Amino acid sequence: MTAAGMGEHKTPKQYLDAQLNYTRPATDDAPFQGCRVLKSICPGNRTYYAAIERFDENGKRIYVTAVVCLVQWNPRAADGYIFGYKDMDEESGPVEAEASEAILELLTSSKHPWALDWRRRCYRNLKLKKRDLPDGCLIRFPSPMKFTDGSEHSEFRVKKEGRKTVLVPPSGYGRFHVSRLMERHFEIVREPKIAKTFFPAA
Repeated sequence: MTAAGMGEHKTPKQYLDAQLNYTRPATDDAPFQGCRVLKSICPGNRTYYAAIERFDENGKRIYVTAVVCLVQWNPRAADGYIFGYKDMDEESGPVEAEASEAILELLTSSKHPWALDWRRRCYRNLKLKKRDLPDGCLIRFPSPMKFTDGSEHSEFRVKKEGRKTVLVPPSGYGRFHVSRLMERHFEIVREPKIAKTFFPAA
């Protein structure tokens, strides 16, 4: 859609929040529907995650579920179509599983296998991101990674440069950057500590 199509909303998050806050009176063909956003995020304007509360005509909660929207956002699009999205709920088993802990904690219980799998994947990704990656540690990926210079490596020494994390092969030659590093699977290699030898004074 164009900016005009988004109305007064200036960001994907604002637009999607508005779409998911609504009430629809009962008709002869459909019962009352009430929906409100309890918490939402849209990191990088790439994927929108929200905890959505469904409620009845009296405003009483029925359940809280998760909604995920794939977002296409290009404010400088030459044709003027700056925004698009595809929405699904957690029971559709979204591939994207980066919902925040604050959203996950708001969800009510579910027995749907795809929803449960999605929640497990979200918590797994949160656990990966919380790993401590100290400067100088050695990490190992399950298989070698190929880089633009043609080299392949599976082990790296972590080098912190301010907010930037650089990976250096154990040989010391080369400096590499791996996108979304903390979301990837790797192990922190426990290296043996070499005890210093002390010689008593004669």
